[in-house]
Amino acid sequence: MSALPKSLQQQQQHADRPLSLPVPAWTKSGVVLLHDGKTGSHEVRLKLSKDVLTVQKQDVVCVGGSSVSNERTVTLCRQRVGGFGLSIKGGAEHNVPVVISKIFKDQAADQTGMLFVGDAILQVNGINVVSCTHEELVRILRNAGDEVTLTVGYLKEAPAFLKLPSSEESNCSPIPSSDHSSGTSSPLFDSGLHLNGGSSNSGPSPSSSPVSSRTRWEKQWCDTLSLPLLMARVSRYTPGTDQLRPNAFEVIAVDGISSGVLQCHSMQECYDWYQAISSNTTELTQQNMKMSNKYSPAHDQIVHMGWLYERAPTPDTWQVYRTRFLALKGHHMHLFSCPPVSTRDWEKAERIYNVFEVLCKVLKGGDLQDQKEHCFRVMTSTEDIHYFSVEQASELAVWEKAFQTASFLESITYNCLLKGRPLGLKIDFNTGFTCFDAETKHLIWHYKFAQLKGSSDDGMSRVKFLFQNTDTKLVETKELEFANHMAVLHCIHSFVAAKVALVDPAFVEAQGASKKHALS
Repeated sequence: MSALPKSLQQQQQHADRPLSLPVPAWTKSGVVLLHDGKTGSHEVRLKLSKDVLTVQKQDVVCVGGSSVSNERTVTLCRQRVGGFGLSIKGGAEHNVPVVISKIFKDQAADQTGMLFVGDAILQVNGINVVSCTHEELVRILRNAGDEVTLTVGYLKEAPAFLKLPSSEESNCSPIPSSDHSSGTSSPLFDSGLHLNGGSSNSGPSPSSSPVSSRTRWEKQWCDTLSLPLLMARVSRYTPGTDQLRPNAFEVIAVDGISSGVLQCHSMQECYDWYQAISSNTTELTQQNMKMSNKYSPAHDQIVHMGWLYERAPTPDTWQVYRTRFLALKGHHMHLFSCPPVSTRDWEKAERIYNVFEVLCKVLKGGDLQDQKEHCFRVMTSTEDIHYFSVEQASELAVWEKAFQTASFLESITYNCLLKGRPLGLKIDFNTGFTCFDAETKHLIWHYKFAQLKGSSDDGMSRVKFLFQNTDTKLVETKELEFANHMAVLHCIHSFVAAKVALVDPAFVEAQGASKKHALS
């Protein structure tokens, strides 16, 4: 293949990086709700780095001493003011253990240094209370006397409906003594007012057992899942549908491991997280492409690749969409169910098409099939139709530009017939259309691209070209017969699109293919 025109070389160089995509955020952290489909929803902390998203859950860990148990046993002495100095929520009626929901500063529970908001109460004075209702445990603690021994373990996945305070809000002000007389409790409200009743001891308030100087416990965010972002995808849609999750998204690594559904507190927060993660994944994909292209010949460079959704041709189930990985490499379109991570993987594509023989059209308005807005359609010369959707308008623009770049060819020749006579039709980006005798190579006719005024086909094999004679200004008709006439028409469209793109870089309107093709 001959060298590309300078303008096309620049166009391909620009394709090495996506256009109008967000600048990588690199790092970000924050607390969101995780819906894992098993234990409901609970708080997790996300940490985003350049190439990894880490999901963290809170836990209480021993940072001093040699304890390896996840359980702690603590002795509390009821004080005249403030009682045990804690409040509780939850209970068996909600399928969760009773947990400590508040710890009051400088009171009995706080003085131990071993109790934390989110601790599940497992035993009281050696008696298992995991299956107790909220009211039952309140009664046990109220009647436990002035000294009680608690065995606790931190509940890592405390349900969101308990509305436990964050670690920054864990230590609360003391309960006013006038509130201690309340006599009712609820599993979804703090019951500190009911179990911190007055002590029968009239002497000085005894002290709770302090934490050993050698053993120290802390509540920390601990890593539970790390998702590599290379070739990962970020989705705001409910799987298989065109429905956006409310303020939520999901991250799926290349090996299929999922973060679970991550729900933010607001639409803006969700958008910020989505932008930060997707921009980092895009940057990693671009780096991977550059590394691959460094060792590939010029005619086999990766122009663009990434995740998208493909709509089922006749959706008759809940799964209208499925995720696909699309890559434009050289002059070919590769369609995968999962990304290629090795050279051999490129041979495992489910579909491979010549890009210059497909039509890519961005869809708008009435052409859209459902609520997804950013869609495009690819029609192939074999009359396969692929309906794709992406999540952002910027992604759509990049894909359209990539198709224009990948579909460019300097020239291509098709075998054809004229009344049974074998001919060849050469389509050249610079010189236009040349028809010649297949055996003798003698020229039969030649026209430039600017002379092409239109074309039509009979739906089977014949294509009629309309050229304007530069001298007479009359339109001349040339009819040829091809084994695959759609491939020829798609190829001509690609050449014309490339010509227009050179004149007008903002060219975005890809024409659709039908029984008649108007090319201008």
